[in-house]
Amino acid sequence: MSAPFPKFENRYFEAADPFGRVWQVEFRWQQTGISIRHADTVDVKYSLVHGGEAIEKVIALPHPLLLELSKKANRSLTDAWCLRLANAHLKQMIETWEDMDKVLVTLTATELDRANAEISKQLEAA
Repeated sequence: MSAPFPKFENRYFEAADPFGRVWQVEFRWQQTGISIRHADTVDVKYSLVHGGEAIEKVIALPHPLLLELSKKANRSLTDAWCLRLANAHLKQMIETWEDMDKVLVTLTATELDRANAEISKQLEAA
């Protein structure tokens, strides 16, 4: 298996949208979707703030897709990895403003692959 992630898992970060606004992003919680929505997902909730505007987003990582990606990437399925996957996707959402009209965003296999590639790029650069 690959090396563990650094101890600090980016619970707070900033991202700029296409309109020049910088959003402060705060991780709120992570839990299995089955316990709150009867979905086979890992749900990661965030609060986003810019000026006086605050919005919430939940990134849903489908468990079957996580298992496939975990095997393909030779990575353990951990809370830290799920948080990094959700962070990478949310940052991309903010930067492109794609899906920002939704509160709950369920990732596809392609989106999970893209988020994992971003994480790998960050770890290589570190």
